Amino acid sequence: MTEQRTTQRSRTLKSGTISFDRAAGIDCVVRNISAEGACLEVTGPLGIPDEFTLVIKPDSLFRKCQIVWRSARRIGVRFT
Repeated sequence: MTEQRTTQRSRTLKSGTISFDRAAGIDCVVRNISAEGACLEVTGPLGIPDEFTLVIKPDSLFRKCQIVWRSARRIGVRFT
C-alpha cells in the first residue's frame, strides 16, 4: 500500500466520540492524528456514517470528518 498522507501523523492515545445525527455518539480511541486527519479505533465500523464530527473533549477539539478507509477495528478519516 502506498503512503498517501501529505503530513506526518503523531501517535496518540486519546478517547474520543464519533458524533452524528445530533443525538448519536460512538466511543473511539484516537490512535494518531495530524492537521489533516486521524486513525480511530472502534469496536466495529458498522453503523458509522461516511461523514461525522470527531469530538475530543479534553482538547476541546471538534472536527468534521470524512472516512477514507475502514478495517475491522479502525477507520481512517480526513478532516473537512
